[in-house]
Amino acid sequence: MSEIHENTDAWIDKHFDEEVGFLQALVHVPTDTPPGNNAPHAERTAELLESVGLKVERHRVPEAVVKAAGMVSVTNLIVRHRFGDGPTIALNAHGDVVPPGDGWTHNPYKGEIVDGKLYGRAAAVSKSDFATYTFALRSLIRCGAKLRGAVELHFTYDEEFGGELGPGWLLNLGLTQPDVLIAAGFSYQVVVAHNGCLQLEVTLLGLASHAAYPETGVDALQAANKLLTALYAHNDVLRTRKSKVPGIDHPYLNVGRISGGTNTNVVPGKVVLKLDRRMIPEEDTAAVEAEVRELITGTVAQSPGVRIEIKRILLAKALKASPNNHALVAALQRHAQALFGEPVPVSGTPLYTDVRLYGELGIPVAIYGAGPRTVLESNAKRADEHLVLEDLRRATKVIARTLSDLLA
Repeated sequence: MSEIHENTDAWIDKHFDEEVGFLQALVHVPTDTPPGNNAPHAERTAELLESVGLKVERHRVPEAVVKAAGMVSVTNLIVRHRFGDGPTIALNAHGDVVPPGDGWTHNPYKGEIVDGKLYGRAAAVSKSDFATYTFALRSLIRCGAKLRGAVELHFTYDEEFGGELGPGWLLNLGLTQPDVLIAAGFSYQVVVAHNGCLQLEVTLLGLASHAAYPETGVDALQAANKLLTALYAHNDVLRTRKSKVPGIDHPYLNVGRISGGTNTNVVPGKVVLKLDRRMIPEEDTAAVEAEVRELITGTVAQSPGVRIEIKRILLAKALKASPNNHALVAALQRHAQALFGEPVPVSGTPLYTDVRLYGELGIPVAIYGAGPRTVLESNAKRADEHLVLEDLRRATKVIARTLSDLLA
């Protein structure tokens, strides 16, 4: 192990209690999205970063733009530290997260530590990597590492709604142009590809009438029932479309929300469905959307008198493995294996992330950070989300060592 690796490891160990306190402070401030009032968390994060000597740029997204996207406030942060001439490596993590929901046995905003695990909403995904990336960078600065190039921290707040007002905002305005990106992930794998996602809102419009005279109405719910049957049957087709990316199996379609009707004694005149179609990296997004729309319109056409409206909510392209990320992936794997004592695989994930926005610009990317082997293991997006603190410590060292290798 090199001297710089020894020095950064030792600094991280010495300041680990401080790193845990930093993460707890981030968990204390809710970033539930919806409603998406995330600027207060960004300000708290900026205060914590500035308190340790890092310079923070606050990039506020205009209120009208944020509200049009269905949120309340978004402020994205950039920290830049230049060691010398050379490439820029960006580290991106998102602070926004789904609401905690029911079933918690620990306060989702307390950051309680029990048996070496820190509990809280976003403790694992991905406020943990606010801490991982911050303390990896600080270790390199404090140890006086003689490096070339620069490191940027991108802490953004629009992953749950697609990322266009998070990384998309920073990239589209030319506020950052990194040469390499590492984004929030899990410490037992290096992810290089992920699924895409199409979300549609489908409104079926019939004619409400008194339930005693059903023939005077047009039942939108009966039409919706036919549509649901057709949509779920389509999954049998999708299961035959296999991805060649390890960790990704096949596409899938899910209807996640249904609302409609006015009362029990009224024939439903309106039903709204919201569906999610996951796309494997091999699929074409335009072709997928056309296929889903055709399935919907063709099925609803079998219900006379029912009109249909289809609105796209989200279209997130898949992340395909970059042909020029080999040095980045090799460094992450090498150091993760050394620190975790087991092979760390390279894989894809059926999730979708805002990392794709960097990948679409040809930036070599890898997803790696603090966390367990799987999303399910961390309870991310479920009750009692948690992070094993030893994973946080080791992942921070992996990031510091990787940065030192790439900028040596």
